[in-house]
Amino acid sequence: MNDKAKAGLVVALTCIAAGCSSSDPQASEVSAEKAAVKPPEPVTIKLYPGQWITDADMELMINGPLKKKYPHITVERLNRDKNPLAEHVARGDEVDLITSWNGSMSQNMDLKIYEDLTPLAKPLNFPFDRFDAQALDTVRAISDDGKLYGLPYNRQFNALYYNKDIFDKFGVPYPKDGMTWDETIELAKRVTRQEGGVDYRGLDPENITRMGYQLSLVQVDAKTNTSDIMNHFNTYQKLFETGNRIYSIPGNKPAKWGYSAYDAFIKDRTVAMAANVNFFPYLAEAPDFTNWDIVQYPSYPDKPNVYGMFDMHIIGISNTSKHKEDAMKVLEVLFSDEVQIIATKQTGRISLLSDTKFQQAFGADMPILKGKNIQSIFKSKPAPAPRLSKHYGNGGTNVRNKFNDYVDGKIDLNTAIREADELTNAYIKAQEGK
Repeated sequence: MNDKAKAGLVVALTCIAAGCSSSDPQASEVSAEKAAVKPPEPVTIKLYPGQWITDADMELMINGPLKKKYPHITVERLNRDKNPLAEHVARGDEVDLITSWNGSMSQNMDLKIYEDLTPLAKPLNFPFDRFDAQALDTVRAISDDGKLYGLPYNRQFNALYYNKDIFDKFGVPYPKDGMTWDETIELAKRVTRQEGGVDYRGLDPENITRMGYQLSLVQVDAKTNTSDIMNHFNTYQKLFETGNRIYSIPGNKPAKWGYSAYDAFIKDRTVAMAANVNFFPYLAEAPDFTNWDIVQYPSYPDKPNVYGMFDMHIIGISNTSKHKEDAMKVLEVLFSDEVQIIATKQTGRISLLSDTKFQQAFGADMPILKGKNIQSIFKSKPAPAPRLSKHYGNGGTNVRNKFNDYVDGKIDLNTAIREADELTNAYIKAQEGK
């Protein structure tokens, strides 16, 4: 007797004992099959938030949607403050999912913690072709073997924010989409002045490394772990000269370096234009500041409509996970059209899915964005982002410090670039020698 027949007999005997009146053997057989299928055991997926995800986002984008499709899966966020990822790995702690941005993911590669997603995606028929191809190429470039160790769920953007009140005060036309750095600097000159005892600054680019991202400058070659600064000497000259022209506008240099660009624009409200990344969460915390808008981030003439660099929030699966298939199901839900639309509309995240409907829906349910020139964000594309070295942060610090010395008149342009290169190589040599 085969298994189906045995199951049918068991059900039939049970029904006789219970006084069942059904005489349909097919119905009994189906009921037996259903009874034999057990629901999946509950699974808790541990997520290490290298890139922070709030409680609200966890419910909105992950656990809420999971309850509908895979109710046996729950994602729990680990505490990253007390337990850095390297310590989790060293102790052999349970970690299933890891979020990071591409820079910290590059550093995490030394931990050899990531699992290639391609084999895990096959049983789910996960459609990688829905993603922006350049974004996936950027993730693959982080590895040495070209494997896909994560998927991007948000892309940072750049914009030129402007304070309408300052422009109105001085009777100067508002900035517009498509401006170059040269045009933006000329406009800044017209709104940089002192009025009523208040020093108004026309343009704040935050720092020189921010301006260098759209030129794909990353200071350190991740393959050789040596400074890459002198290899792009002419590009750094162009960058430093452009930045110097901004801070050389009389009255436009900040009182001290290391200030908060967010506070200067949003709290102090003494900056007419701020060229920066996503200010929306900070603007939401200043509900009385409404007379602002955005236009396209300034570009270099030879790189029109290019801003920043691929700066993405990425989620990957740990190769030590005991629940890799269930972790992949979390990604399946996170990257569904339904969840990506919710994230785009309600949290101001830029989806890396290539369908234009996600761009069109950006910020639709965020009250602070009503009436703002939101589509200007999508008129520029990020510059290519190479793999970032674990020494990238030090290289950036050296570039910023030497640029500041150049602007302050302490050293000349060429010396500033050369010394940034020398300091970066010396640091790397010391670190690698430990």
